[in-house]
Amino acid sequence: MNNPDLYEAKGKGIQTDDEGIQTNDEGFQTDDEGIQTDDEGIQTDDEGKEELKSVLSLQHQLLMEAKTLNSDLDLAFQLQMQEAVTASLSVPDSSTSLDATVSPPPETDFDYVTLMLEDIARYEMERRDMEESEEAMKKFKNDMNRSIHDQNFARYIMNVPEEEWRDYGDYYERPFDGNVDEARHEGFRVYVKGLVSEERMREMKVMVGGVGVAIYDFWNNLVLEVRKKLEGAEFMSGEMAGVEAVIHGLNAALSLDLKRVTLFVDDFMVHQYITGRVQPGQSKMGTKVNEVALLQKRFTYFQPSLVARNDMKSAVALARDAIVSQITWPAESSYGKDLKETCVICFEDVNATQMFSVDGCFHRYCFSCMKQHVEVKLLNATEASCPHEGCNSEVTIDSCGKFLDPKLVQIMSNRKKEASVPVSEKVYCAFPRCSALMSKSEVLQYTSTVILGAEQSGARKCVKCHHFFCFNCKVPWHYNMTCFDYKRENPYPEKEDEMFNSLANKKRWRECIKCKNVVELAEGCYHITCRCGYEFCYTCGAPWQNKKPTCNCPIWDERNIIHGQRRMA
Repeated sequence: MNNPDLYEAKGKGIQTDDEGIQTNDEGFQTDDEGIQTDDEGIQTDDEGKEELKSVLSLQHQLLMEAKTLNSDLDLAFQLQMQEAVTASLSVPDSSTSLDATVSPPPETDFDYVTLMLEDIARYEMERRDMEESEEAMKKFKNDMNRSIHDQNFARYIMNVPEEEWRDYGDYYERPFDGNVDEARHEGFRVYVKGLVSEERMREMKVMVGGVGVAIYDFWNNLVLEVRKKLEGAEFMSGEMAGVEAVIHGLNAALSLDLKRVTLFVDDFMVHQYITGRVQPGQSKMGTKVNEVALLQKRFTYFQPSLVARNDMKSAVALARDAIVSQITWPAESSYGKDLKETCVICFEDVNATQMFSVDGCFHRYCFSCMKQHVEVKLLNATEASCPHEGCNSEVTIDSCGKFLDPKLVQIMSNRKKEASVPVSEKVYCAFPRCSALMSKSEVLQYTSTVILGAEQSGARKCVKCHHFFCFNCKVPWHYNMTCFDYKRENPYPEKEDEMFNSLANKKRWRECIKCKNVVELAEGCYHITCRCGYEFCYTCGAPWQNKKPTCNCPIWDERNIIHGQRRMA
């Protein structure tokens, strides 16, 4: 039996900083043969780089010699002019005043040598920056390949039989070969998002745009993040920004030399464009779509996919951060320099740390405006959503803790749970001081961990106050007693229940047999459909079946119908 290979996985992940590794328009790419080429297709391998460096050095030396020679000639000319002026002033002339001054001739020559030296210095700096960028990219690719190698072999180890591992596990090894491109054979997920938004910056309204790109590997590890300002956003639509984001995302994947990618977008029309199902025609959009088509051909596997907005949170957040970076400005304060941002509700310049970003859409408002918005929604017994017109993004409970009182956060949490639990599944704790809301499955599962046969006995343990109560009687748990025996020994209800029953009888309210909720008929017919879906007669409580009553009670009272019409009018 041949000894399998084994390499000890170090668990080193690929880490990127906040800005990510980005390539500019002059960045170098590599083709399949490993030869680096720029956007014009000019070969720039190591030999070419050395030749370029020597040419720049020679030009710099020649220009410095020319500048020195030019400086010497200027000095000689100035000395000759001074001697001539001195000689002319020493000769007496009646027409010329002795104290007359002679101005030197104006400098009309343009210093081309200095400008050329500045250009060469700038090119030299760009060349050094490019070399540093390439070295950083090589290191990044090497770390990524090493991580892929480790994860692949870790997966292989997990599938090794126990007996084989016990006998040969100490001899397995698989060293990492830095010359092997592991990423070429792996699939990567590229999430892209382009945003265009009208924002307020002090007294001005500005159109700004941003691009966000997030690349993940097969194991859902973050590989690369890109956030970038979108140039010309004032002339772009949302679809154009989406296609522009696709271009940035594909270029970022190619900069890592990835060959198998799945591209994720959340805009339907952008997905239609990049899949070729919709042709944009001869326009700027058509040019961008053609550029996407050319980039697609550089991958061995390319699959675009349309997903929901919630699945794009990382890319959307990056695009929104790129927008925010364009609408903030530094300002002096008592604590030093702070970043300021304008709230689009109150139009006040607020510290950027006091701005609230809504999860999902990332619209931003100051804490004060959001506090008022959420409080009004709570007073109206509705859930809070984003204040932006036409935006339905939910304001999460956890995020509201930044600006809301803890009691209001608790109210929001209760409202959220009320809406999430179906009416037929709701169970409330029988202890008045608690009255916690639970679902039937939740409280049964919680009780089953401490009591055997909880489902048959009807005993339930509250998940909040941890007291036991009877699910059938809705009273504190009656140990060693059946529900019948408990009701016989306690024929009179509690004082609060007796007051409520008296009020219900006086107002002629009707209790739903299925969910025990009390229903009041304000107007309309006597056919009642409860929140739990149960249908019954409001007069006698008899059920309705197949949309028909099972009793002989009248279906409506004319006064209720007329009253309802008058109220609607």
